[in-house]
Amino acid sequence: MYDEAELVEAKRQIDSTVHKIQEVIKTLEAKEQPERYQSQLPLAKRRLKAFGIATQLIDDELARLK
Repeated sequence: MYDEAELVEAKRQIDSTVHKIQEVIKTLEAKEQPERYQSQLPLAKRRLKAFGIATQLIDDELARLK
């Protein structure tokens, strides 16, 4: 499978991407006409959920390796 270093790096990359997506959501929601972004907002939120699942799976695998 993957070694510990690969999993830690993958999690670091996911955390970085999650932070960027959270900022995009804040920006879109703060726009003057947020309804114009009704397709982007749900997509960004679904991505956050998917990355949350990926992070949990990585954490589970890291715990199993220890």
